[in-house]
Parts: sequence; C-alpha cells; structure tokens
Amino acid sequence: MTGTDNERARKAAEGLAYSSGFGNEHSSEAVPGALPVGRNSPQRAPVGLYAEQLSGSAFTEPRSHNRRSWLYRIRPSAAHPPFVRANRGEIRSAPFTECLPDPNRLRWDPLPAPADPTDFIDGLWTLGGNGDATQRTGMAVHLYHVNASMERRVFGNADGELLIVPERGGLLLRTEFGLLRVEPGHVALIPRGVRFRVELLDAAPDGTGPTARGYVCENYGRPFELPHLGPIGANGLANARDFLAPTAAYEDVEGPVEVVNKFCGHLWTATYDHSPLDVVAWHGNHVPYVYDLRRFNVIGSISYDHPDPSIFTVLTSPSDTPGLAGVDFVVFAPRWLVGEDTFRPPYFHRNVMTEYMGLIEGAYDAKAAGFVPGGGSLHNMMSAHGPDRETFERASAAELAPQKIDDGLAFMFETRWPLTLTEQARDAGHRQRGYDDVWQGLQRHFRP
Repeated sequence: MTGTDNERARKAAEGLAYSSGFGNEHSSEAVPGALPVGRNSPQRAPVGLYAEQLSGSAFTEPRSHNRRSWLYRIRPSAAHPPFVRANRGEIRSAPFTECLPDPNRLRWDPLPAPADPTDFIDGLWTLGGNGDATQRTGMAVHLYHVNASMERRVFGNADGELLIVPERGGLLLRTEFGLLRVEPGHVALIPRGVRFRVELLDAAPDGTGPTARGYVCENYGRPFELPHLGPIGANGLANARDFLAPTAAYEDVEGPVEVVNKFCGHLWTATYDHSPLDVVAWHGNHVPYVYDLRRFNVIGSISYDHPDPSIFTVLTSPSDTPGLAGVDFVVFAPRWLVGEDTFRPPYFHRNVMTEYMGLIEGAYDAKAAGFVPGGGSLHNMMSAHGPDRETFERASAAELAPQKIDDGLAFMFETRWPLTLTEQARDAGHRQRGYDDVWQGLQRHFRP
C-alpha cells in the first residue's frame, strides 16, 4: 500500500454519515430515487438497477429473529464466473480436529508482524474454536496483524458473521452497504454473507508504514443480538442507538476484482469483471455496524461483591437453551469500584463456559503482568483461574476507597463449548510457556 493509497483511505473515512440503531429497519440511497417506494421488487427497479434480497435467516423464522436486506445494485450478485479453491493460508474453521481440547490455562503474546506485504485476508490467523461451520453452530477466534490494504480484493464469509475488534491501527471497511470507520476501542460487526474490503488508516508506531492488529470472533450460530436486560430494566449495557450502520456508497468499477468467499471452512476465489460493492440503495436489518465500546453503560455493584462478568455483555448469540449463549461478547470498560468489604478484582473462578480474553489497551485489573495489548488468554471450561499472586496480595491489602478503573479496555469471547486450538496456536513461538507460574506463591492463610 502506497502513501497515496493510505491517504485516500483516510480521506474517505473522514466525516462519514451513519444511521443509528441496532436491529432497526434501516434504508439508504446514494442516488436520489434509487430506492423503490412501496415495494421491494418492482418490474423495473429505479435508475436501471437490479433488485436482490440478501437473507441472513430462514424466511420462516419469527419476525423478531428474521434478518434480511434488499439491495439495489448495478449488477446482480449472480453475474460472476465459477469459484475455484484457494490457499486458505492460516485460516481454519470448525470442526477443529488438529489438537485435543486442552484443560490447561494458556496465554499468548501479540501476533508477530508479517515479514511480507499482508492484507486482512492473508493476515487472518486462527487460534481455535468449536462447533461446526457447516451446521451453523459454534465459533472461532482469529487474530490479524496486517501491513497492507486489500487492493482490488473483496471478502465475504458464508460461514458466519465477523466481529472485528481492532487493537492497533484504524480500519476503513468498504462494504456492500457503505463505509465504516473502525478505530481501536470500537468493534465492527459484518453479517454473514456481506462482502467487504479492509483498508488501513494508520501508520505503525515507528512510522514505517500502515499497520493494523486485532482480534476477530467468527460466529457460526444465531446472529449477535443485544442481551435481554431483565431486572436491570429498560436501560443499561449497550444502547441500541449507539450502533451505527453505514449509508449507501457504491463502487462503479470495471476491470478485474478478486472476490474471496469463505465457504464451509475453505477459501474460494473468482475474478469478477467489476466490483461487487456496487449497491446504490438498500433497506433492511441484515446490515453491518460499528460500535464505540466506551459508550457501554457499565452496570455494577454499589454495595458489596464483584458481579458476574455477564453483567458486561455487549452482544450475545443465543442458543436453543434459554440463557445459554453460543458466544457472548463481553467488555471490561472503564468503571468505578465501590464495593465495601469486597475483593474488587474478578474473583477466583471455575466456569462451565469457556473464556478467551483479549486486551485492547492499558492493563487488566486481575493480571499484574504478562497480559498485554494484542495478547490473549484462554481458560477452557472448568479450568481454575483468577487474579495472579501479585494482584491478590495487593487487592487483599488495599484501602477500600472508591476506585476508578480507567486505564484499560479488555474484552472476552465467552462460549458454551470448549475451544480447541489449531496446531499453529498450540506450537506458536509467541505462546507463553510459563503462564501457570502467575499463580505460584499463593500462600496458605488458613488459621482454624
């Protein structure tokens, strides 16, 4: 990616207009009159466009669960040559069978920088996952570390939706629905089947060129939704109005464009004679979003005890069992701790759910060292974990005045099934081999 390309992406990302509201029936047109009125598929779509429906759910699912959008595009998606198998690089999909599920606590440093020019597709590196992509169950954890924009390439994922969590470097996402700017501290949600291109916005800290690093949750199951609030009431956690959908912006580009399709765990590629990001108008609720994690309305204890981390859920993918998620996305945002006679960091714990945790910035209040931005930890189901020795000793002796946690932004992908590693994650040079040591030295204090 040249400096000119980088500047072009930054200019495109300035002053973007959005439509707010999670799960809304959004509508947008880049050309006045391009969106039909009063019907979805008129005999002749306005301004010579093709009408096309993109379904993110079965037609007959309940209205509250149904996801679909109508797209009005320069060419229909059906106008393409055959797809052929492509090298999948370091992307893997469920079922994960390379390794046995591991009960040990595991932690990684950040994904190393690529040696060669690497865009978002080539930079995806799978840590592991569960379920079966062909059965639309489970999830996968990917990381990315890239130094090039996607040029004349477009990506689409038939296997599931992608929750992109940048940790370093801003991204411009050019989607079929329009443009999203996603910075560290934001997340972007790309629904199943929606095509997009990733362009880099920011230079590396050393000024050597554009770079970006972060995490991706691939959700094979039910689409993410806002969690029910129950006794919390009508307000709190992530507010629907803070999720921003793009407004229509199309590419009318002729010439070769590579379209990469992830289908049943493999990558397939076809060279189109035009850009498929050619949607001039659209309406519906199967749309991409961007969300600023700092707008999360944290709910917590104002008397005693640390609440369960479920209170920090931003998005959830429900399963057939009420209250049991296929995957939850949880954020540990800036917050006040005021509990009286309370051990304030997250408590020692064994969980029937599996927890993969990442760090976007700063430090996490349950780990004194070793857990760094861009890194991650995995605590599979029923593996004992909690504050390290240094954190426990400090928190046990701390004066319990009101305390503001504002120097860190951590998150968690929590899933109902064990997360099985890929071989590349198990054998990675950036995996920390001495993670268990952080709990060594916890002393016996029992005095009957």
